[in-house]
Amino acid sequence: MTTLHDVRSPAWAAASTTGAPVVLLLHGYGSHEHDLAVLAPALAIEGRWASLRAPLDMPGGGAAWMPITTPGRPDPDAVAQATDAIWAWVEENVDDGSSIVPIGFSQGGVMASQLLRTRPERVAATVILGGFVLAAPQPADDVIASSRPPVFWGRGTEDRVIAEHAVAHTSEWLPGHSSLTERVYPGLAHGIHADELADVRAFLDSQTTA
Repeated sequence: MTTLHDVRSPAWAAASTTGAPVVLLLHGYGSHEHDLAVLAPALAIEGRWASLRAPLDMPGGGAAWMPITTPGRPDPDAVAQATDAIWAWVEENVDDGSSIVPIGFSQGGVMASQLLRTRPERVAATVILGGFVLAAPQPADDVIASSRPPVFWGRGTEDRVIAEHAVAHTSEWLPGHSSLTERVYPGLAHGIHADELADVRAFLDSQTTA
């Protein structure tokens, strides 16, 4: 099993492990573990967070969760391997009594949804930014179709990176498998901006309050 590298919140070792959710930041294709770590202050994440590095190294210092073959249709086996690697990291680093909140951008958004679709009992809430869900059925799909866990999905109207068919599938799939908070940002390309971060922060706050 691949061992994932990570960047952790400064007070990780000293933070309470009494069951507070652990936020996992999952970067996009070609990026790295330091990328989304800068979002932690903007999201006012309290408690522990970790930004994980994807397992496939790329030229230039970046990494990927899976190879890009057909855009919007990643190989399910490659996705499963990356999902297993994240769960192995969770099992090694997060106490059994703590749930996780995956926040993923682009390919990382796919991985965030995979964590929900494989072990929903460990996932308190899910955030997908500029990403999509895999079209292949997953082990817990029927479970979450019944429980409707909280999911935030944000994307830009000018995003030309995520294939249209993947966006269409996600638009159809998420409402039937989650309590969805969906936000579409006019003029936003394949990225994250301040309005989206404010909405994610409000979403996370609402889950904490709930």
